[in-house]
Amino acid sequence: VAVLMVPFPAQSHLNQLLQFSCIVSSYGLPVHYLSSAIHIHQVKSRVNGIDPRRIGAVRFKDLPHPPFDSPQPDPNSENNFPSQFFPAWYAAMAFREPFADYLRETCREYRRVVVVYDAGMAHVVRDAVSVENAESYAFRCLPAIFQAALSIGKELPPWFPELPSLQECVPEEMLRFVAQRGEALLLRDGDIHNTCRPIEAPYLEVVEREEILGRRKSWAIGPTFPSTLKNTRHDHECFRWLDGQEPNSVVYVSFGTTTSLTDEQIGEIAFGLRRSGAKFLWVLRDADKADIFDRETRRAELPREFEEEEEAEGVGVVVRDWVPQIDVLRHPSTGGFLSHCGWNSCMESMFAGVPMGAWPMHSDQPTNAVFICGVLGMGLMVRDWSRRTETVKASVVESCVRRLMTTSEGAELRRKAEELGGIVAQATRPGGASSLEMDSFIAHITR
Repeated sequence: VAVLMVPFPAQSHLNQLLQFSCIVSSYGLPVHYLSSAIHIHQVKSRVNGIDPRRIGAVRFKDLPHPPFDSPQPDPNSENNFPSQFFPAWYAAMAFREPFADYLRETCREYRRVVVVYDAGMAHVVRDAVSVENAESYAFRCLPAIFQAALSIGKELPPWFPELPSLQECVPEEMLRFVAQRGEALLLRDGDIHNTCRPIEAPYLEVVEREEILGRRKSWAIGPTFPSTLKNTRHDHECFRWLDGQEPNSVVYVSFGTTTSLTDEQIGEIAFGLRRSGAKFLWVLRDADKADIFDRETRRAELPREFEEEEEAEGVGVVVRDWVPQIDVLRHPSTGGFLSHCGWNSCMESMFAGVPMGAWPMHSDQPTNAVFICGVLGMGLMVRDWSRRTETVKASVVESCVRRLMTTSEGAELRRKAEELGGIVAQATRPGGASSLEMDSFIAHITR
């Protein structure tokens, strides 16, 4: 049996499937990771939550695609959605033919070939259904609560939290992109969820009831980073500073790889952090371009007086490049996380036992924020989603950071985050819920 992984070309999606590739290969199965040369280079250069030595067991295969534009992100976009990725996403749909060729070639060598693909790549792998000894499984990078809400539609059960509508969170072009390729998803043999059943059981039950027809199976195997993960990137400059700080004293600020902030918003965050009195590690960088190796990027400017005060007093560090986030979150000095609430970030913060200041931007993030704050109780909202087009003022940032880092409310959020971290870690250990489901998936594909 061989396994082919087909990720969607966006950072968190690339990384989750590489993590999953390493888990599958640890069972002794050959794993092939298929993407463009650019995106394979990207995921290798940003290893996060993986022992780099385990990547050597994964075979990488470049798939050809037409050239694509790599426009600048737009920090002034009304919806904060990373529309600069659309050229790369449309180009990736051309993987269908080279993928089918590689699949048929691989199927001649193995009794069974298992295709695990990001749900966004269903169109690319649709020919697997016509290959006799191939099976395909959709890898779900988003939380079950978001998928459940999509499955049910507008009339959510009364026990569901109140969630923003999809139309409020995703632009029309993305809805069309998904809808035009959605029917290919019906050809899958099952689903693999990067979530943890002890955390999301009610929502997984809804998804499995609404979506899984008789022949389809479902596994919740997350998180995809191991419970025994050791810090592997302490060579990054930020760790030297973190090592010198008191436990739980630093608020980590990062809005992921798809968010660009306006200069005005950056200024408000800067002064809010400064006035809060908390130590901070702020990853201040523009959103990724479709080609992250295209170096013509905007450098977000900080207010001059903020830079002068920060340099003089040393209360914080501003980092301009990508950082190994899970290692930052697991550092003893990190006591809070001001975040966009991407699912990767939510799972990593939960795993590390770090409470969150939720500041969602688009897509599943507003739903994730409701889940983190309103359901799990390990975070607080920075602003109401209904005010998403407004600039968040320094006073709001200051208040949020103070509540998270210095109050009894923040202490209770931290206690809850640590409790959840223990549940998630236990799930991934041998005999834990996610580990058993992973064993079940391997047993199924090697039957």
